[in-house]
Amino acid sequence: MRAAVMARVALMAALTAVGAQIAIPLYFTPVPFTLQVPMVVLSGLLLGARHGALAQVVYLLLGAVGLPVFAQFQGGLGAILGPTGGYLVSYPLAAALAGLAFGVVASGRRGRAIAGGTAFGLLGLLVIYALGAAWLAIQAGLSAGEAVAAGVLPFIPFDIVKVVLAALLAAAVAPQISALGAPRRRST
Repeated sequence: MRAAVMARVALMAALTAVGAQIAIPLYFTPVPFTLQVPMVVLSGLLLGARHGALAQVVYLLLGAVGLPVFAQFQGGLGAILGPTGGYLVSYPLAAALAGLAFGVVASGRRGRAIAGGTAFGLLGLLVIYALGAAWLAIQAGLSAGEAVAAGVLPFIPFDIVKVVLAALLAAAVAPQISALGAPRRRST
């Protein structure tokens, strides 16, 4: 793997950790409001499916070994195995799904990039919701309906906005990032 790709993967893992710390605890659910979702989606949109997912695996590994990268400065396997663990473990798959739009986003065609980034970002969000709510139900002893009411419904409007903003940002910066990674021509 090239150094530039490794740096981008590390940067997106770090940005996901920063997004986790911008957290607002909610009194009615163990799931806090964070900025992780746009970082997960952005990692896929900017790095592609494979490298976007890798960035999220790196993020999870950093947290698993105890670094306080999860929401509210939590770290360790306890955070992954706790009530919000399903959201966390869904991040690589969500980033990979968002990354399916990488070619469209990197094309520089702004309208298509925003539409494709939003559509695939929302698919990733559905995965986050599905795994997160299922895990929350099991860990917190909730019914499926209660888990969706506590861990999905309150977040839908905000998460949709976050996904659209991630797609807008990706559409704006992806062409420049792609140009930075383009192979250099040798002068003869």
